Amino acid sequence: MTHSSDCFLQAQEILVGGVNSPVRAFKAVGGNPIFFKQAKGPYLRSEESQDYIDYVLSWGPMILGHADEDVVVAVQQAVANGLSFGAPSVLETQLARLVQSFVPSIQKLRFVNSGTEATMSAIRLARGATKRKLIVKFNGCYHGHVDSLLVAAGSGALTFGKPDSEGILDDVAKHTVVLEYNDRAGVGDFFRFKGDQVAAVIVEPVCGNMGVVLPQDGFLATLRQLCTRYQALLIFDEVMTGFRVHPGGAQALYGIEPDLTCLGKVLGGGMPCAAYGGKASVMDHIAPIGGVYQAGTLSGNPVAMAAGIATLNKYRDTHAFEKAARATQTICEAVQDHLSHHHIEAHIQYCGTMFTLFFSKGPIVHLPSAKKSDEKRFSVFFHHMLEQGIYMAPSQFESNFLSSMHTEKEISRTIKAFEKSLSF
Repeated sequence: MTHSSDCFLQAQEILVGGVNSPVRAFKAVGGNPIFFKQAKGPYLRSEESQDYIDYVLSWGPMILGHADEDVVVAVQQAVANGLSFGAPSVLETQLARLVQSFVPSIQKLRFVNSGTEATMSAIRLARGATKRKLIVKFNGCYHGHVDSLLVAAGSGALTFGKPDSEGILDDVAKHTVVLEYNDRAGVGDFFRFKGDQVAAVIVEPVCGNMGVVLPQDGFLATLRQLCTRYQALLIFDEVMTGFRVHPGGAQALYGIEPDLTCLGKVLGGGMPCAAYGGKASVMDHIAPIGGVYQAGTLSGNPVAMAAGIATLNKYRDTHAFEKAARATQTICEAVQDHLSHHHIEAHIQYCGTMFTLFFSKGPIVHLPSAKKSDEKRFSVFFHHMLEQGIYMAPSQFESNFLSSMHTEKEISRTIKAFEKSLSF
């Protein structure tokens, strides 16, 4: 019995399922999760003191790699000045200005502690600002464990949502409409049917929660056009894509400006930090200026703000995105060439610094096609990669990430591991 197995047994005695977030339990791939005790650069070190090249990167935040020295120093200095004030600090303004320099569509913003808080608050704001009830989301897009957004698709393209979790009331879910990602015609049909009742459309502009799925030509533009025409708000959930598909997010990559943007992950450099923001005319509906209430004792926490400032400054000054994106492209092109050369039924999809390997016949464009990917083959592949010291997302339907610290050494080793693991 390995040390991680012992740790997992002990954890299950006191933690629900032995974990604090479901995907960590390895249910999708089988076996027991690895427990880690240390991380540095592109590596994780397990309780057995085995090093793994990390492509999960705390599910995205660590674009500078783990334990970046400048970020660590900034956090240590902030901690020495106090863990939390529950009052304003200039660090909040500094990080807000820095965020705005990357994402100009954000005229005003509000810091929160998680992506879930950001999307939840943006939805409440959209309803308060428009005085409408309906929210449109897309099948396969995950926006946190908010009751109104943790909703699955109904039986048809124009059905209302139904709860995707016990404990969510039908009366809450019925105000969420679930459409198919990349289905321009379906979105158009729904807006002709109910467009004047829609408060907002919320979308992952590049999906990361059904694996990496890119928007087809015209899809995001169609959403923008329909929202403008029917006076609904367009919300880009860039919690995952922010700073990862482009320094300015997916909105800069595709040239589509949303009304509201949700950010997280990279923003806090590994500390709990997220934000939502957008047009001043919309954001000014939030208290204390407007009537939409949202608050948080730890929002704008000085330690998280310091980590965010250090992360985004270094991200910009060291061209971290460009380095990580080149590494991502190198791995993905090499793997796709190997798949094609050996006629392996699999496909790798990537955008910026995010990628997913699907065991499918061709490109994935929405959730139904993603579900056709062979999960059993993925599980075998995942464990072969683990045996070679490569730690990837323990689910077929999650994104993997690269950092600026993944060098030629790690890239070469990863490509070889892919080639070996794909031969089984």
